[in-house]
Amino acid sequence: MNETVPTDESDEALPLLFGRVLDGKGGGRPIGWADVPHWQPAQPGEVLWVHLLRTHEGVQQWLQDCLRIPEPTAELLTSDATRPRAFRDGNTLVATLRGINFNPGAEPEDMLSMQLWSDGRRIVTLRRMPLQTPRMTCNEVDAGTGPVDVGSLITSLTEHLIDRMSHSIIDMNEAIDELEEGDPEDDTDAVLSKIATIRRNCLGLKRHMSPQHEALLAIANNAPDWFEDHDRREIAETIDRLRRYLDDLDISKESALVLQDDIRARAAASTERTQNMLTIVAGIFLPLSFITGLLGINVGDIPLTSPGSHGFWIIVGLCFVLFALELLIAKKLKWF
Repeated sequence: MNETVPTDESDEALPLLFGRVLDGKGGGRPIGWADVPHWQPAQPGEVLWVHLLRTHEGVQQWLQDCLRIPEPTAELLTSDATRPRAFRDGNTLVATLRGINFNPGAEPEDMLSMQLWSDGRRIVTLRRMPLQTPRMTCNEVDAGTGPVDVGSLITSLTEHLIDRMSHSIIDMNEAIDELEEGDPEDDTDAVLSKIATIRRNCLGLKRHMSPQHEALLAIANNAPDWFEDHDRREIAETIDRLRRYLDDLDISKESALVLQDDIRARAAASTERTQNMLTIVAGIFLPLSFITGLLGINVGDIPLTSPGSHGFWIIVGLCFVLFALELLIAKKLKWF
């Protein structure tokens, strides 16, 4: 599914991709990198959200110095360890989540990671490659219809990550339907290659998204108290949706496997029919070849070769009789 990758509001010299101060009413205002370290809520309910490029030099040190994040946690937030996980660290929540890569030229099973840290009034998200999910939530904030607190911001990010997974599943199901309805005379190798790609995508998504199910469960069950009950209910809905998508992946994988087996069985049956026909033809012409070969040897005393014996026409007639007899026997034996 091709979509336009949003443009980050970033200065290449800074790690900040964008920053927003949520006003607690669904809206928010931009904040610059220089103002982030000294930010304090101007109104009750305000929340700071910064989205960073985690590969930028100095990000780990900034997390430790400005947010007082312990070194092991800061190292995890900026590392290439992208397996989904989530855990509570005191009054903070730390998570690594994955989303599908919709960047040009990417395959569905190519996953992108997003690290997340929050203490209830500040939230930091980090990514390495362009990821559209944070921008979608940011656009909602700019439109005044976004999350109102940290808990709803986290649930919004997870919902967008999971919702976008459905696009790939729908595309794969449509591709399977097209292959099932395709012409049996289509290039078998090309069709099998497409099916193999679909199965590989299903396996890749299942392998990457199953740990995400555990990570979301950890958020729902172990998040700090600032993650309110309604946020837990919202993320529980997201978990149920992810479970359904994982079930759909299993169904898509099985459908692709059944289709693959069916195509291979048809190809094998067609090959077998061809081989049977060639065997029958060879069996019919073998006696005729033997007779013509025997009479064609260059030795003396070959019968029916004297002038006026009509040997040629006798042999031709004998071959026709033998040919008709062989056809009759093959028909009776139901060879064709």
